[in-house]
Amino acid sequence: MPDSSRIDVRKTYKLFIGGAFPRSESGRTYVAEDAKGRFVANAALASRKDARDAVGAARKAFAGWSARTPYNRGQVVYRIAEMLEGRRAQFVDEVSQSEGATARKADSLVAASIDRLVWYAGWADKVAQVVGSSNPVAGPYFDFSLPEPTGVVAVVAPPDSSLLGLVSVVAPAIVTGNTVVVLAAEGRPLPAITLTEVLATSDLPGGVVNVLTGRVAEVTPWLASHMDVNAIDLAGIDDAELARDLEVAAADNLKRVLRPRAETWTRTPDLSRMLWALETKTVWHPIGV
Repeated sequence: MPDSSRIDVRKTYKLFIGGAFPRSESGRTYVAEDAKGRFVANAALASRKDARDAVGAARKAFAGWSARTPYNRGQVVYRIAEMLEGRRAQFVDEVSQSEGATARKADSLVAASIDRLVWYAGWADKVAQVVGSSNPVAGPYFDFSLPEPTGVVAVVAPPDSSLLGLVSVVAPAIVTGNTVVVLAAEGRPLPAITLTEVLATSDLPGGVVNVLTGRVAEVTPWLASHMDVNAIDLAGIDDAELARDLEVAAADNLKRVLRPRAETWTRTPDLSRMLWALETKTVWHPIGV
Protein backbone atom coordinates (compact mmCIF):
# COMPACT_ATOMS: atom_id res chain seq x y z
CA MET A 1 0.00 0.00 0.00
CA PRO A 2 1.16 3.59 -0.60
CA ASP A 3 2.91 5.21 2.32
CA SER A 4 0.62 8.12 3.31
CA SER A 5 3.38 9.59 5.47
CA ARG A 6 5.56 10.40 2.45
CA ILE A 7 6.04 13.97 1.39
CA ASP A 8 5.08 14.63 -2.23
CA VAL A 9 8.02 15.15 -4.58
CA ARG A 10 7.12 18.49 -6.10
CA LYS A 11 8.09 19.15 -9.68
CA THR A 12 10.12 22.24 -10.57
CA TYR A 13 8.63 23.78 -13.70
CA LYS A 14 11.19 25.43 -15.98
CA LEU A 15 11.57 26.82 -19.46
CA PHE A 16 12.83 24.75 -22.41
CA ILE A 17 15.50 26.52 -24.43
CA GLY A 18 18.11 24.96 -26.68
CA GLY A 19 17.34 21.47 -25.42
CA ALA A 20 18.02 22.48 -21.80
CA PHE A 21 15.74 23.39 -18.88
CA PRO A 22 16.80 26.77 -17.49
CA ARG A 23 14.93 28.81 -14.93
CA SER A 24 13.88 32.25 -16.03
CA GLU A 25 16.87 34.59 -15.88
CA SER A 26 14.64 36.98 -13.89
CA GLY A 27 14.02 34.37 -11.20
CA ARG A 28 10.29 35.10 -11.43
CA THR A 29 7.42 32.62 -11.33
CA TYR A 30 3.66 32.82 -11.60
CA VAL A 31 0.88 30.64 -10.23
CA ALA A 32 -0.63 28.00 -12.49
CA GLU A 33 -4.10 26.96 -11.42
CA ASP A 34 -6.43 24.14 -12.37
CA ALA A 35 -9.77 24.67 -14.05
CA LYS A 36 -11.39 25.37 -10.67
CA GLY A 37 -8.89 28.06 -9.75
CA ARG A 38 -6.93 25.94 -7.29
CA PHE A 39 -3.16 26.20 -6.99
CA VAL A 40 -1.28 23.58 -8.97
CA ALA A 41 2.28 24.82 -9.36
CA ASN A 42 4.57 27.80 -9.80
CA ALA A 43 5.60 28.08 -13.45
CA ALA A 44 8.58 30.07 -14.72
CA LEU A 45 7.68 33.60 -15.79
CA ALA A 46 9.69 34.19 -18.97
CA SER A 47 11.34 37.55 -19.50
CA ARG A 48 12.51 39.52 -22.50
CA LYS A 49 15.97 37.97 -22.17
CA ASP A 50 14.49 34.47 -22.04
CA ALA A 51 12.67 35.20 -25.30
CA ARG A 52 15.89 36.49 -26.84
CA ASP A 53 17.79 33.36 -25.71
CA ALA A 54 15.06 31.16 -27.19
CA VAL A 55 15.25 32.95 -30.54
CA GLY A 56 19.03 32.56 -30.51
CA ALA A 57 18.72 28.82 -29.85
CA ALA A 58 16.15 28.45 -32.63
CA ARG A 59 18.37 30.31 -35.10
CA LYS A 60 21.36 28.17 -34.18
CA ALA A 61 19.36 24.98 -34.75
CA PHE A 62 17.77 26.10 -38.03
CA ALA A 63 20.62 25.28 -40.42
CA GLY A 64 20.96 21.69 -39.26
CA TRP A 65 17.24 21.00 -38.96
CA SER A 66 16.26 22.50 -42.32
CA ALA A 67 19.10 20.60 -44.02
CA ARG A 68 17.72 17.23 -42.92
CA THR A 69 15.75 15.27 -45.44
CA PRO A 70 11.98 15.72 -45.14
CA TYR A 71 11.69 11.98 -44.59
CA ASN A 72 14.01 12.20 -41.59
CA ARG A 73 12.09 15.12 -40.11
CA GLY A 74 8.94 13.04 -40.45
CA GLN A 75 10.63 10.20 -38.57
CA VAL A 76 11.57 12.55 -35.73
CA VAL A 77 8.06 13.95 -35.42
CA TYR A 78 6.65 10.42 -35.50
CA ARG A 79 9.03 9.52 -32.67
CA ILE A 80 7.56 12.38 -30.62
CA ALA A 81 4.12 10.83 -31.16
CA GLU A 82 5.43 7.45 -30.02
CA MET A 83 6.82 8.89 -26.80
CA LEU A 84 3.70 10.91 -26.14
CA GLU A 85 1.70 7.70 -26.50
CA GLY A 86 3.97 6.07 -23.92
CA ARG A 87 3.15 8.78 -21.36
CA ARG A 88 -0.49 9.03 -22.32
CA ALA A 89 -1.87 8.48 -18.81
CA GLN A 90 0.17 11.36 -17.39
CA PHE A 91 -0.98 13.72 -20.13
CA VAL A 92 -4.61 12.68 -19.63
CA ASP A 93 -4.33 13.61 -15.95
CA GLU A 94 -2.71 16.97 -16.68
CA VAL A 95 -5.10 17.92 -19.48
CA SER A 96 -8.06 16.95 -17.29
CA GLN A 97 -6.71 19.05 -14.44
CA SER A 98 -5.82 22.02 -16.63
CA GLU A 99 -8.99 22.16 -18.70
CA GLY A 100 -11.55 20.77 -16.25
CA ALA A 101 -12.35 17.98 -18.69
CA THR A 102 -13.59 14.54 -17.77
CA ALA A 103 -11.07 11.73 -18.00
CA ARG A 104 -12.82 10.49 -21.13
CA LYS A 105 -12.70 13.90 -22.79
CA ALA A 106 -9.08 14.44 -21.77
CA ASP A 107 -8.15 11.05 -23.20
CA SER A 108 -9.75 12.00 -26.52
CA LEU A 109 -7.78 15.28 -26.58
CA VAL A 110 -4.50 13.49 -25.92
CA ALA A 111 -5.34 10.90 -28.57
CA ALA A 112 -6.09 13.69 -31.04
CA SER A 113 -2.73 15.30 -30.22
CA ILE A 114 -0.90 12.05 -30.94
CA ASP A 115 -2.86 11.48 -34.15
CA ARG A 116 -2.11 15.02 -35.31
CA LEU A 117 1.62 14.49 -34.85
CA VAL A 118 1.39 11.30 -36.90
CA TRP A 119 -0.63 13.10 -39.61
CA TYR A 120 1.92 15.88 -40.01
CA ALA A 121 4.83 13.41 -39.83
CA GLY A 122 3.31 11.57 -42.78
CA TRP A 123 3.21 14.76 -44.85
CA ALA A 124 6.85 15.69 -44.24
CA ASP A 125 8.18 14.16 -47.47
CA LYS A 126 5.04 14.76 -49.54
CA VAL A 127 4.29 18.45 -49.24
CA ALA A 128 7.02 19.45 -51.70
CA GLN A 129 5.52 17.18 -54.35
CA VAL A 130 2.09 18.72 -53.82
CA VAL A 131 3.03 22.41 -53.83
CA GLY A 132 6.26 22.31 -55.87
CA SER A 133 6.17 22.34 -59.64
CA SER A 134 8.05 22.13 -62.91
CA ASN A 135 7.03 25.31 -64.69
CA PRO A 136 6.50 25.47 -68.47
CA VAL A 137 8.65 28.25 -69.94
CA ALA A 138 9.17 29.46 -73.50
CA GLY A 139 12.88 28.92 -73.87
CA PRO A 140 15.72 26.40 -73.49
CA TYR A 141 15.38 26.24 -69.70
CA PHE A 142 14.23 24.03 -66.88
CA ASP A 143 12.21 26.02 -64.35
CA PHE A 144 11.35 24.56 -60.94
CA SER A 145 9.49 26.07 -57.98
CA LEU A 146 10.30 24.45 -54.64
CA PRO A 147 9.07 25.12 -51.07
CA GLU A 148 11.62 26.02 -48.39
CA PRO A 149 11.21 26.75 -44.66
CA THR A 150 11.00 30.42 -43.81
CA GLY A 151 13.26 30.21 -40.71
CA VAL A 152 12.54 30.96 -37.05
CA VAL A 153 8.82 30.95 -36.29
CA ALA A 154 7.36 32.44 -33.10
CA VAL A 155 4.10 30.82 -32.02
CA VAL A 156 1.54 31.89 -29.43
CA ALA A 157 -0.28 28.71 -28.40
CA PRO A 158 -4.09 28.80 -28.14
CA PRO A 159 -5.14 29.79 -24.60
CA ASP A 160 -8.08 27.39 -24.32
CA SER A 161 -6.24 24.19 -25.20
CA SER A 162 -3.32 23.03 -23.09
CA LEU A 163 -2.01 20.26 -25.37
CA LEU A 164 -3.94 19.77 -28.62
CA GLY A 165 -3.73 23.46 -29.48
CA LEU A 166 0.00 23.50 -28.82
CA VAL A 167 0.66 20.42 -30.95
CA SER A 168 -1.58 21.76 -33.73
CA VAL A 169 0.44 24.95 -34.16
CA VAL A 170 3.94 23.59 -33.53
CA ALA A 171 3.96 20.31 -35.48
CA PRO A 172 3.30 21.79 -38.96
CA ALA A 173 5.99 24.43 -38.46
CA ILE A 174 8.76 22.02 -37.52
CA VAL A 175 7.89 19.22 -39.92
CA THR A 176 8.47 21.63 -42.82
CA GLY A 177 11.96 22.52 -41.54
CA ASN A 178 11.35 25.63 -39.44
CA THR A 179 12.50 26.06 -35.86
CA VAL A 180 10.09 27.37 -33.27
CA VAL A 181 9.83 29.56 -30.18
CA VAL A 182 6.43 28.89 -28.63
CA LEU A 183 4.71 30.64 -25.76
CA ALA A 184 2.57 28.04 -24.01
CA ALA A 185 -1.03 28.72 -22.98
CA GLU A 186 -0.65 31.27 -20.19
CA GLY A 187 -3.26 29.83 -17.86
CA ARG A 188 -2.67 26.16 -18.67
CA PRO A 189 1.09 25.65 -19.01
CA LEU A 190 1.61 22.27 -17.32
CA PRO A 191 0.93 19.87 -20.25
CA ALA A 192 3.23 22.02 -22.41
CA ILE A 193 6.01 21.76 -19.84
CA THR A 194 5.57 18.00 -19.64
CA LEU A 195 5.65 17.85 -23.43
CA THR A 196 9.11 19.46 -23.33
CA GLU A 197 10.33 16.37 -21.44
CA VAL A 198 9.05 14.25 -24.33
CA LEU A 199 10.83 16.52 -26.82
CA ALA A 200 14.07 16.45 -24.83
CA THR A 201 14.16 12.65 -24.73
CA SER A 202 13.09 12.11 -28.35
CA ASP A 203 15.30 12.45 -31.41
CA LEU A 204 14.50 16.16 -31.82
CA PRO A 205 17.70 18.25 -31.85
CA GLY A 206 18.03 20.90 -29.16
CA GLY A 207 16.76 24.30 -30.21
CA VAL A 208 14.27 23.10 -32.83
CA VAL A 209 11.42 23.70 -30.37
CA ASN A 210 11.84 26.17 -27.51
CA VAL A 211 9.01 26.55 -25.01
CA LEU A 212 8.41 29.62 -22.86
CA THR A 213 5.81 30.03 -20.13
CA GLY A 214 4.59 33.39 -18.96
CA ARG A 215 2.45 36.39 -19.77
CA VAL A 216 1.25 36.85 -23.33
CA ALA A 217 1.15 40.63 -23.00
CA GLU A 218 4.75 40.71 -21.75
CA VAL A 219 6.54 38.24 -24.04
CA THR A 220 4.79 38.55 -27.40
CA PRO A 221 5.80 42.16 -28.18
CA TRP A 222 9.47 41.14 -27.99
CA LEU A 223 8.91 38.12 -30.22
CA ALA A 224 6.96 40.17 -32.75
CA SER A 225 9.62 42.88 -32.94
CA HIS A 226 12.68 40.60 -32.80
CA MET A 227 14.61 41.08 -36.02
CA ASP A 228 15.74 37.44 -36.18
CA VAL A 229 12.20 36.04 -36.11
CA ASN A 230 10.93 35.37 -39.63
CA ALA A 231 7.28 34.58 -38.95
CA ILE A 232 4.79 34.73 -36.11
CA ASP A 233 1.63 32.71 -35.54
CA LEU A 234 -0.91 34.64 -33.46
CA ALA A 235 -3.20 31.66 -32.84
CA GLY A 236 -3.29 32.34 -29.11
CA ILE A 237 -4.07 36.05 -29.26
CA ASP A 238 -7.70 36.75 -28.35
CA ASP A 239 -7.25 40.50 -27.83
CA ALA A 240 -7.89 42.33 -31.12
CA GLU A 241 -5.90 45.40 -30.07
CA LEU A 242 -2.88 43.33 -29.02
CA ALA A 243 -3.07 41.34 -32.27
CA ARG A 244 -3.02 44.59 -34.25
CA ASP A 245 -0.05 45.91 -32.25
CA LEU A 246 1.87 42.68 -32.85
CA GLU A 247 1.21 42.85 -36.59
CA VAL A 248 2.59 46.40 -36.65
CA ALA A 249 5.70 45.31 -34.72
CA ALA A 250 6.18 42.35 -37.07
CA ALA A 251 6.17 44.68 -40.08
CA ASP A 252 9.56 46.12 -39.09
CA ASN A 253 11.33 43.21 -40.77
CA LEU A 254 8.47 41.98 -42.97
CA LYS A 255 7.63 38.93 -40.91
CA ARG A 256 5.02 36.54 -42.16
CA VAL A 257 2.01 36.86 -39.82
CA LEU A 258 -0.68 34.23 -39.35
CA ARG A 259 -3.61 36.09 -37.86
CA PRO A 260 -5.57 34.58 -34.96
CA ARG A 261 -8.25 32.32 -36.39
CA ALA A 262 -9.20 29.55 -33.98
CA GLU A 263 -10.72 27.37 -36.68
CA THR A 264 -7.34 26.92 -38.38
CA TRP A 265 -6.20 24.58 -35.64
CA THR A 266 -9.46 23.18 -34.21
CA ARG A 267 -10.63 21.85 -37.57
CA THR A 268 -9.33 18.69 -39.19
CA PRO A 269 -5.70 19.39 -40.13
CA ASP A 270 -4.90 20.32 -43.69
CA LEU A 271 -1.96 21.72 -45.62
CA SER A 272 -2.64 25.39 -44.80
CA ARG A 273 -0.73 25.35 -41.51
CA MET A 274 2.33 23.92 -43.23
CA LEU A 275 2.21 26.21 -46.24
CA TRP A 276 1.99 29.55 -44.44
CA ALA A 277 5.56 29.20 -43.07
CA LEU A 278 7.09 28.09 -46.36
CA GLU A 279 8.80 30.24 -48.99
CA THR A 280 8.81 29.35 -52.68
CA LYS A 281 12.19 29.29 -54.44
CA THR A 282 12.21 29.23 -58.23
CA VAL A 283 15.28 27.84 -59.97
CA TRP A 284 16.13 28.34 -63.66
CA HIS A 285 18.65 26.10 -65.39
CA PRO A 286 19.54 26.03 -69.08
CA ILE A 287 18.82 22.81 -70.96
CA GLY A 288 21.87 20.87 -72.12
CA VAL A 289 24.32 22.35 -69.59
